[in-house]
Amino acid sequence: MAASLAAPPALSVAGLSKKFGDAYALRDVSLAVAPGEVHGLLGQNGSGKSTLIKILAGYHAPEPGAEISVFGRPFAEARAGIAFVHQNLGVIPSLSVLENLRLHSFAGGRIMINWRAERAAAAAAFAHYGLSIDPMATLGALAPVEQAMVAIVRAMAEITARQDQHGGRGLLVLDEPTPFLPRAGVDQLFDLVRGVVRRGASVIFVSHDVDEVMTITDRATVLRDGEVAGTLVTAAAQPEDFVELIVGRRVARFHIGHRKMAEGVGDVAVSGLGGGVLQDIGFTLHRGEVLGLTGLIGSGFDAVLAILAGARPHAAGDLVIRGKRLDLATLQPHTAIAHGIAFLPADRLGAGGVGSLSVADNVTLPVLRRFERYLLLDRQAMRATSERLGEEYTVRPNRPDLPLAALSGGNQQKVLLAKWLQRAPALLLLDEPTQGVDVGARQQVFLALEQAAQSGTAILVASTDYEQLEQLCDRVLIFTRGRIMRELKGDEVTKDRIAECCYASLGQDRAA
Repeated sequence: MAASLAAPPALSVAGLSKKFGDAYALRDVSLAVAPGEVHGLLGQNGSGKSTLIKILAGYHAPEPGAEISVFGRPFAEARAGIAFVHQNLGVIPSLSVLENLRLHSFAGGRIMINWRAERAAAAAAFAHYGLSIDPMATLGALAPVEQAMVAIVRAMAEITARQDQHGGRGLLVLDEPTPFLPRAGVDQLFDLVRGVVRRGASVIFVSHDVDEVMTITDRATVLRDGEVAGTLVTAAAQPEDFVELIVGRRVARFHIGHRKMAEGVGDVAVSGLGGGVLQDIGFTLHRGEVLGLTGLIGSGFDAVLAILAGARPHAAGDLVIRGKRLDLATLQPHTAIAHGIAFLPADRLGAGGVGSLSVADNVTLPVLRRFERYLLLDRQAMRATSERLGEEYTVRPNRPDLPLAALSGGNQQKVLLAKWLQRAPALLLLDEPTQGVDVGARQQVFLALEQAAQSGTAILVASTDYEQLEQLCDRVLIFTRGRIMRELKGDEVTKDRIAECCYASLGQDRAA
């Protein structure tokens, strides 16, 4: 990815500010994106990233005095040279890939559509980027990463169709495209981004993930409290440099520290667990221990948590938790909760909480009986409990009456952790616990988990984030094709060793 500022920048922003009422969301922001560059944009939730992107998209107008140009042309004339792919992708799952790809073209008022020509054009567009996607497939049937790729190819097609209006080769803005993709999907997406750049486009990559930014970008700008905290050349920077700019201070790398657990029977014992690809899974977990589960996509590790929470039908096996035996074939969520099991899925709003309900309603759901007053609920007491827990878990803003969906991803996760940890569960099941969580909130989530472990909760973490597993876990189990192929413990629990074992186990399994 060659980047040069000798030619007019793909994007130049100078003196950009934006106020909402008396408060500045952005103040005197300046940055430049070079032709052929992937430029990162980072910052905590509330740093101004979203406001800047909305200004570039034309949703907000900046304060007077801002200077913005695209490929050397005034922003008002050249805005058509920018295309966006947002986190929600803007696709329609029930339509075909082709219909999603050509949606804007079809909306132009055509009377007749030459479907044969459209299919050929779609196939050519995918081939141009080395993709093999069936244009006639239903989009919702594709993997999440393939859906993201369709959205990116569509955005690039829109830029290409408008090139005569703006000059240059186009600017693609990827606004948090990866939080809900598996690690292998992120790698595929990055391959496509590199292909887009090779064909002449420039890219703004908006993310909370420092590792991803260091992998895919040439330079990156950090926003903090609506101002530019700094711009770094990625190849010359360390992760700690980005973290310091993001949070405003040097942050020590979080590490729980691997504790030596007693040998023998643990407080939690799983045996004969099966379901889907999983076959005869067994392991033990001690009080206060953090155990990681990982593997390549399709290995089945991510299904274990739902089975132990009673949320996956057609399972088999036994779970013994603090002396009580539970049959996983008949286990129901309410029974699991009654025995001290708490489950926080990766999909926070879809499965872990209720976005339309208030923070207070969400945080008190597992303990609602505490607030029963005859036939009514003591709403004042619910709000007071929510506010107390919000302060304890540093939820910002700490406003119990706000809908859960109004909070940032990191603050949603802190609310949902507070919701379960107030019960002091015997077993806490976490699926991708820091997915979509910014670096500042991630440290706070880790601290909450360390405190829960110290208080005696056994924690089971399923994740494809190997660095997160290194930071959190005492042991890690590596899954391959539905079986546990390796256990790492103590000093073996490192990001590189976990990755090595995941891929090595796959090779050994195929050779067998």
